[in-house]
Amino acid sequence: MTAPAALPIETALPELLDALARTGQAVLVAPPGAGKTTRVPLALRDRVAGRIVMLEPRRLAARTAAERMAETLGESVGQSVGYRIRGASSVGPATRIEVVTEGILTRMLQSDPELAGVGAVIFDEFHERSLPADLGLALTLEARAALRPDLWLVVMSATLDAAPVAELMGGAPVVRSEGRAFPVETRWLPRPLGPGVRLEQAMAGQIRAALEDHPEGGLLAFLPGEAEIRRTAALLADLPPEIAVRPLFGAMEFAAQRAAIAPARAGRKVVLATAIAETSLTIEDIRIVVDGGRARRARFDPASGMSRLVTERAARAEAEQRRGRAGRVAPGVCYRLWARGEEGAMPAFAPPAIAVEDLAGLALELALWGTDGADLAFLTPPPEAALTEARALLAALGALRDGRITDHGRKLAELPLHPRLGHMLVRAGPGAATLAALLSERDPLRGAPADLMLRLAAIEDPERFARTHPWPAHRGTIARIRQDARRLARLVKPRGAAPSPAGMAALAYPDRIGQRRPGEAPRFRLSGGKGAIAAEGDPLGAAPLIVATDLDGDAREARIRQGLALDEAELRALFADSLSTVDLCEWSRRDRRVLSRRQERLGALVLADAPWPDAPPEALARAALDGLRQIGLNLSPAAARFRARVEMLRGDGGEMPDLSDAALLEGEALLPWLAGRRTEADLRGLDLTEALRAQVSWDQMQMLDRLVPAHFTTPLGRKIPIDYSGEVPAIEVRLQEMFGVTRHPCVGQKAHPLRVTLLSPGSKPIQVTMDLPGFWAGSYAEVRKDMRGRYPRHPWPEDPREADPTLRAKPRGS
Repeated sequence: MTAPAALPIETALPELLDALARTGQAVLVAPPGAGKTTRVPLALRDRVAGRIVMLEPRRLAARTAAERMAETLGESVGQSVGYRIRGASSVGPATRIEVVTEGILTRMLQSDPELAGVGAVIFDEFHERSLPADLGLALTLEARAALRPDLWLVVMSATLDAAPVAELMGGAPVVRSEGRAFPVETRWLPRPLGPGVRLEQAMAGQIRAALEDHPEGGLLAFLPGEAEIRRTAALLADLPPEIAVRPLFGAMEFAAQRAAIAPARAGRKVVLATAIAETSLTIEDIRIVVDGGRARRARFDPASGMSRLVTERAARAEAEQRRGRAGRVAPGVCYRLWARGEEGAMPAFAPPAIAVEDLAGLALELALWGTDGADLAFLTPPPEAALTEARALLAALGALRDGRITDHGRKLAELPLHPRLGHMLVRAGPGAATLAALLSERDPLRGAPADLMLRLAAIEDPERFARTHPWPAHRGTIARIRQDARRLARLVKPRGAAPSPAGMAALAYPDRIGQRRPGEAPRFRLSGGKGAIAAEGDPLGAAPLIVATDLDGDAREARIRQGLALDEAELRALFADSLSTVDLCEWSRRDRRVLSRRQERLGALVLADAPWPDAPPEALARAALDGLRQIGLNLSPAAARFRARVEMLRGDGGEMPDLSDAALLEGEALLPWLAGRRTEADLRGLDLTEALRAQVSWDQMQMLDRLVPAHFTTPLGRKIPIDYSGEVPAIEVRLQEMFGVTRHPCVGQKAHPLRVTLLSPGSKPIQVTMDLPGFWAGSYAEVRKDMRGRYPRHPWPEDPREADPTLRAKPRGS
């Protein structure tokens, strides 16, 4: 056994072991390079009865940690120390320490909540807040409380806010290791990068400058993803041959990852890495860090049901982790590709995965555990909207029924796949394993058209594909897909004749079956109700039906990155139970008329559309009412006068119906008068007078005619219509016809005076008044003087209050 070199964590181990002996749990905070990942499990080995399981958020870190612990013990991996990660494992009957990842701890808990034979569980780098870590901790805490109070539990991190975690664990002791980091000088840009500067160009320039300023030691540069790493590497291709440029990202083969973290045999090394290098890994001989200040994260939108990758500012905690990489083995320097003043706008911590990612897998695990999650101890509770969306998807896949897991759901939970792909694999059988592995991996054909059949051809025969197609296939990704496909095929039973690849994809993505919209642009309506668009010129855009397996997540109209053309006959066969016949009577905005159709649908897709000749009259009337809502009411003069009378009495407090446009169009009162009316012209020609009168009861009509009559009856018994369309009701009447009237005419419950326009014998307005007695006593005398000369044959008495009303003129000569 090799004697391990002293590491900073050694001084904190006695306190940690004491806390575990007293309470059985602890939170350990130790800076990068302190040695917690490899020293803590070894320190617990002689204190714990049973195996020690340590959860790592990344496969490379899990495997590397196991190898280094085994090396410390002078053993090979798989003896006292082993690992289990997706697609690979190295454990044996004597293994005491298992480093696991990719939800393996969750599988252990689901199959055996007591964790029989396990004496301690360690969550390493918990600050990364992966979904498996959050769920694993919640399940472990419940299992420990209910079944295993003797289980030791340790949560470890470098930048974790320890207090909330300790509180979540019921007041667990917090142990801190000060560490032994070497000093790291931090340098910022003098000013922010300009908007036109590409990240790769800026990174390549800063890397060159850093190598010139510091002639010794390796350099670690942080970039958000594989594409940026490859573009930056291309810009650095002319570096001297003694400087080796090594990419490091999650999709690389393990041998290439090991080469990136291994010490340089000669010369210097430049490692271009994603966030995979932030924690757990010690990359030998790194003295310089260049931080691009960006991070790539998954974002799930419950409204669209789609996830997308976004590149955004790194958090301050992430930047501090990256900075610490420069001081693990010697004093170092960290170049930050942002101005110092920009740090105030950076978030303190990266968002936990549970708050921003697709929760379908989490929802399935919760259902298998027998809970909705409300009673579990989550450091961050899952967002209700995303959890609801996830459960709706699981119900559509048949994994949940009435909120409870089904036998099918239990099968899906056993598979190392997203529930969508697990459903496809179970339904289609081993033949779907290659497609499931492909859809679980990153695209092996960068720059190729969207059709997944090209990828499947490259996987089936890489050599032939390379000879016949112009797009280079990533051989490492192809090899991983083929290996994963063989492993997945062994997990399910044969199911007879398998569907086509497009049919398989439709099983996984029933909400993303797309139907091409009419028109030239390659736009599709998805069965889930959203829109999608193919790239111009992409052959997939010409297909009548597709399955979109990869979308960019745009909520309005997502861009199709990968998909397959689907045959309608196969679609009907696969989803025969989901097809529905929908009878539609609706108002067409485009045709400006009522249309009645009988449609066969799958979700939002219309597979067949034909006229519905025997549509019921009520349905037609309702569609016409929708049309009336769009074009608005067009009341005839008679209907407008009647409504104005009702509105006046209603405004006075009378019990009258609301005949406003809004009330009439929101309700169903107009339906009986819309029978047979199908076009806009029919609706505009509709006289609604009788429809309005039908809303008023007999008693209300009596009150209306009495208090707000349609006519004013003159002293001569003549009926003059009252105009209720203005601010006040009004009439026009010959002045002589109002002789003898000593009270001003009023209407309404509150006696609103009429506006009376008095006309001359020639029917010209000569006076407007709302106080007829006042007019008689006042300005009438001036009107009389003027009018007597103009109309001498008509009576103009000195006191009109005492005169008899008349419309007659005096006989000639009188």
